[in-house]
Amino acid sequence: MNRFSAPAAQRNRGPILEVLRRVLPAAGRVLEIASGSGEHAVYFARALPALVWQPSEVDAESRASVSAWIAYEKLPNVLAPLALDVTRAGWASAVDGIDALYCANLIHIAPWEACLGLLDGAGALLGAGAPLVLYGPYMRGGMHTAASNASFDASLRRQDPRWGVRDLDVVSAEAVSRGFSLDDEVQMPANNLVVVFRKSSRIREAAPRTARL
Repeated sequence: MNRFSAPAAQRNRGPILEVLRRVLPAAGRVLEIASGSGEHAVYFARALPALVWQPSEVDAESRASVSAWIAYEKLPNVLAPLALDVTRAGWASAVDGIDALYCANLIHIAPWEACLGLLDGAGALLGAGAPLVLYGPYMRGGMHTAASNASFDASLRRQDPRWGVRDLDVVSAEAVSRGFSLDDEVQMPANNLVVVFRKSSRIREAAPRTARL
């Protein structure tokens, strides 16, 4: 099996790990949505041995790469990748016993429905206080935070009009409506953010969405 390698994953995994050490539970099971090549899964699992890492991927070739990385690293705390599609209603029913959810670089390289489906599933899976950790670029108040993000957004929309850098205000409002609160934002290299939501017990009405998706 081919082990894919993503240069971006090699670059960002160290800074992301520093945040994960702080926000993930000391032990338990972490579900990773859109594991890509699988490099994040094995890197984080090796660095955080008390956590069991559950990778997932909708793409069959990527799942094969994840499996190849697991076989190569021989780590006992990484499970076989699941075939999960967050745009399918009820996808979370295929998973149980999750204490945290991590997702990098998905919601801007997918239709908006993928973000909503991800939040729906996270709301169903996570208990009170559990973290939902998202990594990637974001707009704020309908405005890009860097010229490079604006160019990236334009290139994404040329590939598929349904894609694009999302507005953190809008994502946060949708998360709040599903029982989450925004707990932390950490600036990352290359104008990315790690955004940490925590599951709360009370679900509030989403704020009016005036920002551009």
